[in-house]
Amino acid sequence: MLLVDDDPRVLTAVGRRLGFEGFQVDLVASGQEALEAVAARRPDLVILDVMLPEMDGLEVARRLRLRDDVPILMLTARDAIADRVAGLRSGADDYLVKPFAFEELLARIEALLRRTRSQPPADVLEFGELVLDLRSRDVTRGGRPIELTARGFALLEFFLRHPRQALTREQIFEAVWGSDFMGASNVIDVNVSYLRDRLEAFGDARLIQTVRGVGYALREPSP
Repeated sequence: MLLVDDDPRVLTAVGRRLGFEGFQVDLVASGQEALEAVAARRPDLVILDVMLPEMDGLEVARRLRLRDDVPILMLTARDAIADRVAGLRSGADDYLVKPFAFEELLARIEALLRRTRSQPPADVLEFGELVLDLRSRDVTRGGRPIELTARGFALLEFFLRHPRQALTREQIFEAVWGSDFMGASNVIDVNVSYLRDRLEAFGDARLIQTVRGVGYALREPSP
């Protein structure tokens, strides 16, 4: 479990109580640290404060959701409906207003973990005849195997997790490379071109479409 809060008193008190309940908890105090921690070792749950320095919790949740479906419990001192809606729309699964009773936090954590554990993650991603197996790391199209580099596999996985969505270069870079967008660099275009070559090696129609002025999208071929 990952607890993200810039208040050292919250980190210490909540982290200790969760430890007493049998949870293994990593503690970080900023949004960037949270992104790095999740990338290094995916937690079962992220408890995320909204009011963080430099990168707030809403932005952290948005970036995490681009990469992963890790459960997110948002903590905030704001209790207006609009604030709760913003938290949920950013990608949070639940929302708890400060100050809170630890018993309620614990109950929400248990409910989120119970919900996610009852829904095992899909090991196979499919789009038409294109199939990606996350366990074996096999990729096929129309039953024919496709060999990909580790980066190509990660790029295709990201497209398959967001089918038919127009994805910006910034979103792609954050999700696949795990850091801020490199501006004018053509690294994304080069990797998309490589992936297209592999997917279209047998004369199959193009699936990764260019969205002019935005980026790319995985879409059905045009008739």
